[in-house]
Amino acid sequence: MADASQDPVVQQLREQISDNDLVILDALNKRLSLVQRLHEYKRSRGYDVFDPGREDWMLTYITRCNRGPLSAEAVRDLWPALVKMTTREAARIIDEASTAAGS
Repeated sequence: MADASQDPVVQQLREQISDNDLVILDALNKRLSLVQRLHEYKRSRGYDVFDPGREDWMLTYITRCNRGPLSAEAVRDLWPALVKMTTREAARIIDEASTAAGS
């Protein structure tokens, strides 16, 4: 069987995938920073951090904006996990900052 790793097309596509993965990672970190800022602001004003209506709206919006080839079903599977992860990470960062400030 041939070694695909030596194929220049395979190498080029893998390189492009790796580059794109870094773009995705950067976008996730930017999203997390924004969620963190939003949560800090909401906490400082005494607002509820969680807004299920907004999450539902965002899922509908993102699904409608999707141009594919990712299916709507895949978007509906992915997005709640993304929201949950960034919400959890934002809480962790805020809690760590509060703990460090109290030390």
